Amino acid sequence: MTKSIHTPPSALRRGILLSGLALTASFGAWAQGNWPTGRVITWVVPYPPGGSTDVLGRSIAQKLAGSLATNVIVDNRAGATGTIGAAFVAKAAPDGYTLLGTSIGPQAIAPHLMGKLPYDPIRSFAPVVTIGTIPHILVVGVDQPFKTVADLVAAGKAQPGKLAFASGGTGTILQMQGELLKQQAGVQFIHVPYKGDTPALQDTLGEQVNFMFAPAAAALPHVLSGKLRALAVTSAARLKALPDIPTMGEADMKNFVVEQWQAVFAPAGTPAPVIERLNREINAALKDPSITALADKLGVTLIGGTPQQLGELQKADFAKWADVIRKGNIKAE
Repeated sequence: MTKSIHTPPSALRRGILLSGLALTASFGAWAQGNWPTGRVITWVVPYPPGGSTDVLGRSIAQKLAGSLATNVIVDNRAGATGTIGAAFVAKAAPDGYTLLGTSIGPQAIAPHLMGKLPYDPIRSFAPVVTIGTIPHILVVGVDQPFKTVADLVAAGKAQPGKLAFASGGTGTILQMQGELLKQQAGVQFIHVPYKGDTPALQDTLGEQVNFMFAPAAAALPHVLSGKLRALAVTSAARLKALPDIPTMGEADMKNFVVEQWQAVFAPAGTPAPVIERLNREINAALKDPSITALADKLGVTLIGGTPQQLGELQKADFAKWADVIRKGNIKAE
């Protein structure tokens, strides 16, 4: 008589679980090894078309499509200072087919202004690569009496609450720089938010406001033509185009280094081999002559680097602007 072999239920469940895990691991390895499989990759830009993040992102996406031999489409999902597009990517499948081509705002500033968001700006994303940074220039109208940052600070202290600075809107990196100057210098400047950088710059030119931290690409033509006076640059080093203009650090504003970065993120949980491939291909794209020429035109200093470097940059700026926003009691409008 043949005896039947009885398998305990717990052992049976364990065997099924292990088989399932092995199958999942095998499928995951196959999927990563064959990525991309011909599916379209969506590059989400959390801003309207036409800005530097969009324009440069589109060109990089085109290069990425060529190097990966697949289609890459750009999807503009603007609104709520970039957080709508960021939330969409945070909820996407972590398979390498949805990317976020964004800037510092949704990832390091907006989360401190907007209360509870449907994503965690750090935990919900996997850093891929830093695209570049945009330096800014502290500018005043040519008829303003300030020749240096020290002059501006002294005038602000002599007239508390009288001098005003423009920005492209509440919560923008332009406002954050003005708030940082207020806190470091101990001066009560007034913030005047505009609906975009262009009208803010126009009123700085027209001297309806006293000063502005403006993107270098936008301000430089007016500085070189003599319509604006540059007091300092916010980058760590002087700009080649303005070799005689000091950095904020050289103007006695220690640790005042602010650069508006652009970067690529994927949903958290995206397989490491996919992140590594994306990082490698985008770094290669950043060396393409057509991309470097476009970046120069847009005033973007290309960076590249590793996912780890982007992660460290984001965490540092996340903490930095959290402190500035808390101290300034800044609220979203």
